[in-house]
Amino acid sequence: MEILIPAAILFLFFVATIIAFASRYKRCPSDRLLVVYGKVAGGKSANCYHGGAAFIWPVIQGYQWLDLTPLPIDIRLEGALSKQNIRVNTPSTFTVGISTEPGVMENAAERMLGLGLAEIKELAKDIIFGQMRVVIATMDIEEINADRDKLIANISTGVEVELKKVGLRLINVNVQDITDESGYINALGQEAASKAIAEAKVKVAQAERDGDIGAAEAARDQRVRVADANAKATDGENTATVEIANSNADRRMKEAEAERSASAAEKVKAAQALQEAYAAEQTSEIERAKREKATQQANIIVPAEIAKEKAIVDAEASAESVRRTQMGEADAVRLDKQAEADGLKAVKQAEADGLRFKLTAEADGTRLKLLAEAEGVEAVLTKKAKGFTDIVNSAGNDKQLASMLLMIEQLPKLVEEQAKAISNLKIDKITVWDNGKGKDGKGSTADFLSGMIGSLPPLHEITKNAGIELPEFLGKLAEQEAAPKEVPADDEAPEKTEK
Repeated sequence: MEILIPAAILFLFFVATIIAFASRYKRCPSDRLLVVYGKVAGGKSANCYHGGAAFIWPVIQGYQWLDLTPLPIDIRLEGALSKQNIRVNTPSTFTVGISTEPGVMENAAERMLGLGLAEIKELAKDIIFGQMRVVIATMDIEEINADRDKLIANISTGVEVELKKVGLRLINVNVQDITDESGYINALGQEAASKAIAEAKVKVAQAERDGDIGAAEAARDQRVRVADANAKATDGENTATVEIANSNADRRMKEAEAERSASAAEKVKAAQALQEAYAAEQTSEIERAKREKATQQANIIVPAEIAKEKAIVDAEASAESVRRTQMGEADAVRLDKQAEADGLKAVKQAEADGLRFKLTAEADGTRLKLLAEAEGVEAVLTKKAKGFTDIVNSAGNDKQLASMLLMIEQLPKLVEEQAKAISNLKIDKITVWDNGKGKDGKGSTADFLSGMIGSLPPLHEITKNAGIELPEFLGKLAEQEAAPKEVPADDEAPEKTEK
């Protein structure tokens, strides 16, 4: 008994160990990835298994599953800029899933372990949005609209590279109808439809022309054959008539011979028989002439009439063919011109819209610029008016004093203008006849220069003309009295001085 108890304990321990080891042995189904993390071989962060099985060591290792279910993602991309700076709307449907490619599975284990399908879907959606904008920015509108295979190939190449970085793979891409805000794609479709309609109308016109020509040729052949049959029928009728006449003549000749033989016994009867014979011969000649006439008509007139009718039919058929051909060519040219005019109209409309948008933008810019300038001028004038108001207030509301202050502010400019009065005078030579010193000790030359300077308008007179009297501390106007001029003595000879 004592031996059985330890044996039972050992057996139970062995069974428990086997059950524990069996519970840690995980088999990976085909629709999942088994990610074993913790202490793994090779210094990696995790081992990924697709199919097969792996033993998960207790305590030092853990495991999780990644679902390989395909995720359909609707991408409603709107307003993406193309290579021509035209915004397009590209609705599409992408199908993605976790990759089973070695090296990419580890990226999925590092970046998406523990995320649900909805979170993985949002992550892939953000990546696809960005890559689609990049791809569309490298393509023209014509390529995006016409070459769907190239668009899908570019999107697949760009998107799959980015998806592999997070462990995903692109399964399928389905691009739906592509539209743009400016209507450029619709214009391209209308242009293609117009060309197809024009080509179809040209083909229809050509088919109708060929049908009409064939019908005309068939009608011509019918009329020729009918005329030929009628001519042959007339010829047969004439031949039959001639044969009947010959038969009648032979019959009458035989009757005459019989009568003449019967009346041979009697002279009178013989003469009458002879007369009747002559009459029969005359009738025979007349009938023979008619037969000859009918023969000539059948041989000459009837073929000429048939040839005439055939020539008329051929001319009518040729004229009808030419008319049909010219009508078809005219319709084709008209349709081509109409299609070209429609295309040109669409291009002109697009150019007019672009010019209108450009002029509107320039007008808005000009208006804003003038508005800013007006606001600046208004601010300057407002500040200047405020400054004038402060000056008037500082002068105790004395308007005369305020005006004098403003005029004093402008004195440098007034003096500058006064100096300009003689600055531009060009005096090449001045001749003064100086006869010596005058009464006050000044010579003629000094009087000339002082008179020339005195001819300038005094500052007080300038301000007085403006209605302002300067204060006395700026100087006063002295009354100038005309000084008597002394007449030089006769014995004083004038001296000539040149300056």
